[in-house]
Amino acid sequence: MKTYLIQKYGDQSAVRAAELPDPEPGADEVLVKIHAASVNPLDFKIRDGDFKLILPYRLPLVLGNDFAGVVVRAGSAVTRFSVGDEVYARPGKDRIGTFAELIAVHQNDLAHKPATLTMTEAASLPLVALTSWQALVERARVQPGQKVLIHAGSGGVGTIALQLARHLGAHVATTASAANAALVKELGADIVIDYRAQDFEELVEGYDVVLDTLGGKTLEKSLRVLKPGGKVIGIAGPPDPDFARELGANPVMTQVMNALSFKTRRHAKRRGVSYSFLFMKADGDQLRELARLVDAGAIRPVVDRVFPFEQTREAMEYAEKGRAKAGKVVIAMV
Repeated sequence: MKTYLIQKYGDQSAVRAAELPDPEPGADEVLVKIHAASVNPLDFKIRDGDFKLILPYRLPLVLGNDFAGVVVRAGSAVTRFSVGDEVYARPGKDRIGTFAELIAVHQNDLAHKPATLTMTEAASLPLVALTSWQALVERARVQPGQKVLIHAGSGGVGTIALQLARHLGAHVATTASAANAALVKELGADIVIDYRAQDFEELVEGYDVVLDTLGGKTLEKSLRVLKPGGKVIGIAGPPDPDFARELGANPVMTQVMNALSFKTRRHAKRRGVSYSFLFMKADGDQLRELARLVDAGAIRPVVDRVFPFEQTREAMEYAEKGRAKAGKVVIAMV
């Protein structure tokens, strides 16, 4: 099968096209012919080696973290899917590799694709939709009437998180460029803060939840706009001890993560709020819930541009350099 992979960690020049043997699905796995995959910031971080201590992948490594496609073979213990099913997924963190023609995926990580979406649209969703669900539903337990701030509302995660927060009945604020103000309002933002001209810390206060997709100074300021008991959930880091425990990290790595987030957690505690790091997990059951919301019209994908498979490197470069105006960059294999 055709793939795009890295043989060593590095910058964009490390990504190359290569032929690999077709994967063989295990008893609990299905083999999927990938029709489309999307580009995520996680792809760049893995390529650069940012996670090599946390996620020790074997090289060469096929990149790509979500997809939509058709089941072409099912393992002997598979009960949920049949050949010909249209599916979408974010594979488990140990089984990535969606920039390829085929992938073997555990049935628990897989769901039937939303019926109302094309393959290209469906491929844009799994990673960002699961991130949004796990942040707002699973961890923050957002309730109707609560105030939620979502940073970078026109980004991949932001465009879905805004819609999910609105569906949950929250009052939603977001940061975005003035050019994307109309889009993020349409997606569910009650308040739009132009991050180029305005300081969100001066405009909002007393929030229950902040979904921080940016980290750094944005994270520091986000702690200050929460009401007592409020939560910042960060997907840009720093990682925290709970994440180390989830990974089953060794004592040295646990200490490293504890040190990386110590200052942030200390500041949060002093303010009577909390910070936690979210590294989203594959989950077919959650994708089924999300598919129902999509088919009911509560959530729609936002796709900026679609590249053909042979331009995977160009698609990654386009996304990494921030050329996308809003939403996701998708690679179409078929």
